[in-house]
Amino acid sequence: MQKSIHSPEYGKVLTLLVAMRKRAGMTQRDLARKLGREHSFVWRIERGERRLDLIEFFWVCRAMDRDAAALYHGLIDELLATAPKADSYGTLKAADKGAGYGKRKKP
Repeated sequence: MQKSIHSPEYGKVLTLLVAMRKRAGMTQRDLARKLGREHSFVWRIERGERRLDLIEFFWVCRAMDRDAAALYHGLIDELLATAPKADSYGTLKAADKGAGYGKRKKP
């Protein structure tokens, strides 16, 4: 199994983040400043050299005044539409499906 940071799915996350930053009219330096981080932090994320964890995703979205939950659900919907069947990953078994993994509650 390849590392997720090199996957096409993670590429979609990076594309979304870069587009979102540009739509917000922010440079990498602007975003880094709002995050209280160095410029290279944002640069490494956008170049795919550093993985963004879920909490950092929340902070980045918040710094750009975006709803992290809505963006995450949009990403999940897009990934589900294009991903191979769950069984091919060997991780999401029938027992997991019954436990509620991969399901989201409707508002």
